[in-house]
Amino acid sequence: MVARRPQRRPVVDLYERIVEAIRRGTYLPGSTLPSEPELATDLGVSRPALREALILLQEDGVITVRRGVGRTVNDRPARRGFERLQPIEQLLGADDVEVRSLVRAVEEPTDLVMQHLLVPARCEVRFWESLVAVDGVPSCLVEEWCVPDEALAAVDQALPEALAAGGARTMLHAASALDPGLPLSGASSVTATVLGRRRGEVFGRSPDTPVVLITQVVSVERTPLIAAKYALPSGAPGIPVRQSR
Repeated sequence: MVARRPQRRPVVDLYERIVEAIRRGTYLPGSTLPSEPELATDLGVSRPALREALILLQEDGVITVRRGVGRTVNDRPARRGFERLQPIEQLLGADDVEVRSLVRAVEEPTDLVMQHLLVPARCEVRFWESLVAVDGVPSCLVEEWCVPDEALAAVDQALPEALAAGGARTMLHAASALDPGLPLSGASSVTATVLGRRRGEVFGRSPDTPVVLITQVVSVERTPLIAAKYALPSGAPGIPVRQSR
């Protein structure tokens, strides 16, 4: 039986359509959106559905509602950052980004992985370790684990094969590139630590080098899919992080 891929809620799809129209210049920053009836007709949706999307756009600061004026597109629509679940190689935002494959293996999950991915002990999970270099300089060490193949196949039957192939990319990049429509969501925590001996050897830097460590769990419809750690030592390029409610 073919697994059914989860779909985004209609209001989320409509929200994204309007944001993309703003980014393409269909609705220019500073301009007033068409009236509700006109906009609903242009987008081919009902007015109640449109109204729900407009409420979310106002909450997120994409548009501003002014009495007597209408809904105005803000000059600087919210930038898509870490909450957008872009792969780290895209978030680093440089022209010359290279992902170096260090480890592509199958292993038993650690306590950390079992906690984040809700998998049983003694099962098999894929582990990827990658070094992301920007302009030739090692900038981020990525460690990723994913749920077993049967759980991957329940999300998208092509996922196990895509991740088995490995390659010079991160696991999140492989999954999102395979199916851009996957309704991925994520939760991340940020801590400060030091590289330590092993990571220091990978970067060619002192074990005492300060590092920002981001721990992230990527889910599909609240089901954990990928757990990852991103180690960014001092001097690494910045990444856009936007907090939202």
